[in-house]
Amino acid sequence: MAAAEQPGDPSPEDFVYGEEDFVLQGAGWEGEPGSAPSRFDRALLDSWSDRMERGFFRYRLGPLPTRVLPGPMRMVAQLNVKRGTERRPPQAIRSLRQPFDPRDFNFTRIRPGEVLLRLRRAGGGGPEPPDHLLVAINVSPLERGHVLLLPEPARGLPQALTAPLLRAGLEAALLSAHPGFRVGFNSLGGCASVNHLHLHAFYLGCPLLVESAPAQPLCPRGRLSFLRGVPAPAFLFYAAGPAGLEALARDVCRAAEHLADTGLAYNVFATRGDPPEGAAGDGAAGGGRGLRVLLWGRKPSFGAKAGAAFNVALCELAGHLPLPAAPLFREITEAEALRAIREHLLPEPQLLRLGGDLVRLLAG
Repeated sequence: MAAAEQPGDPSPEDFVYGEEDFVLQGAGWEGEPGSAPSRFDRALLDSWSDRMERGFFRYRLGPLPTRVLPGPMRMVAQLNVKRGTERRPPQAIRSLRQPFDPRDFNFTRIRPGEVLLRLRRAGGGGPEPPDHLLVAINVSPLERGHVLLLPEPARGLPQALTAPLLRAGLEAALLSAHPGFRVGFNSLGGCASVNHLHLHAFYLGCPLLVESAPAQPLCPRGRLSFLRGVPAPAFLFYAAGPAGLEALARDVCRAAEHLADTGLAYNVFATRGDPPEGAAGDGAAGGGRGLRVLLWGRKPSFGAKAGAAFNVALCELAGHLPLPAAPLFREITEAEALRAIREHLLPEPQLLRLGGDLVRLLAG
């Protein structure tokens, strides 16, 4: 049952976009030339701030203490105490294929005022696109602008990634001019806390190594690469622009389905980044960059792990560490963070064998 609308609740904005709204070159970091927000950024952040002022969130989010951990991985640690203490407890996830259960919390129950935008591509586009994509606040935000992308919640789809949703999420990434706007997905067993189909999207004002580290090609034309030398080795997919998004989304979802078939959980992280071979062109901000999509296969994890300093989901795998306690934030080292992350990962030889399976799958 949907939450009842409260008197004075704001209504979502219809945001219709076309290819002319895609920001192909990306923008600079704040204060750099070309760092002005896009129409999408303004619509999302203005309405997000409005909901914060109206009290729709579980807590007020001010500036978060942030530091880059010393070390080659340049991991970004952020202190977010309230998310650790005030977020809704995660659902009990018991299997990788758990069906949607309408009796559990799901996104049909959110207050109408939590929805910021109804995102729709002018004229449709692509096979079976979502009729519209709801952009709703995450009531326990990681960062300013943290939202959920919800494809027609009334359909009651479980948390298993679909190509139409991923493509819509990648288009949202291209609608933002901010170089730190990221989109991601946690599977069941991969730290998803709600079994109802959704993506996360958020802004982070720091670059991450996964955007620029060179990758080892696994098949021709950059269709699949292996990214090592980052906090969590990953399979890397890349699209230089909008024309490549449909094929990229299809490839990522076929690979993710294969991981689930072999009993693995997975996480997905999409960000603007260099081509798989590494830094592009003259190195100017955004110059020659496209979209990198990282896919991690991992050991399934069900329930909270006793003694764990932090959960390991899409942010942590990418090198962004939201931390729940001030002492941990002050004292954690890169080596400690990497140990915690890599407990959830497969050994590299097993990952490379899996990469061979994915090459054959995508060639079929």
